[in-house]
Amino acid sequence: MANSARILELDFGMGNIRSLEKALQHLGANVEVSSDPQKISSADAIVLPGDGAFGAAMQQIKQRGMLEPLQKFHRLGKPILGICIGFQILFEESTEYGTHNGLNWLPGSIEKFPDEWKSERVTVPHMGWETVEPVTGSKLFAGLPQNPWFYFVHSYRRTYTDDCEDFAAAICDYAGDFVAAIEHDNLWGVQFHPEKSHATGLKLLQNFIDFIQK
Repeated sequence: MANSARILELDFGMGNIRSLEKALQHLGANVEVSSDPQKISSADAIVLPGDGAFGAAMQQIKQRGMLEPLQKFHRLGKPILGICIGFQILFEESTEYGTHNGLNWLPGSIEKFPDEWKSERVTVPHMGWETVEPVTGSKLFAGLPQNPWFYFVHSYRRTYTDDCEDFAAAICDYAGDFVAAIEHDNLWGVQFHPEKSHATGLKLLQNFIDFIQK
């Protein structure tokens, strides 16, 4: 039986749509994929998916008339989950192919991984399975192992600094600590791909679904 809360998976032209939709449907979520900005206001929760470049993602959101409806949705305090590039655009800006403004809901800049870390060459993009360290009390990671594995594909990240304590839900160590997940008020987000992370990723998505049913 499907859950009653209406989840809008917003298609802003950056891919990674169908695999996430199937994962949410598998969990019984009431999910709709749409690029229609008029459907934003009637949703109970929004998922921002996507692969690709930060600047291109923000350009598509603006060109498709989604920016102001998204800002209003956020001001109303309704749940929003960002995944991969959808996670990165929650922040102030990115330096990917120039400096681009994000949705500015969280502080900080999305920066590229360094070429070297502690005198060793860094492989970029960061691709494959990696453990994360959830913070105590995280709702997203409830019921998961202490250091769960997730699948990552990205070249840019939000470096973990002291000012991340207010919103970081999990940290990953790759060429230094970066923010792997966030929880802050109505905002949720993950740098990794839960829909590609097998049972662990499905459990995380289930936690989000359970939260928005309350």
